[in-house]
Amino acid sequence: MILYGLKTCDTCRKAVKALPEAEYVDVRKDGVAKDVLERAFAQFGDKLVNKSSTTWRGLDEAERARPALDLIAEHPTLMKRPLIEEGDKMWLDWGKDVQAELAG
Repeated sequence: MILYGLKTCDTCRKAVKALPEAEYVDVRKDGVAKDVLERAFAQFGDKLVNKSSTTWRGLDEAERARPALDLIAEHPTLMKRPLIEEGDKMWLDWGKDVQAELAG
């Protein structure tokens, strides 16, 4: 299981604590592989972009209109997190539904 997140994100910290066996990847430092992003976007669509982030608010309209995968590749902190991957399955965010499924 791989958990993609930010060390400074409280939600990611909660997920890491609940999933101690998960390999942690810091998206700011290490980025996210293009194939992982493409699979995540295919599954989650525009939900993959965190439109409430300070990074998003700092973008102008022209930048916001760019393709989501290009934006995330350029600004990894725009990705909604955590993104959790295990085999062919993926989960986004750390809502109650994801917690119940992964942390029991």
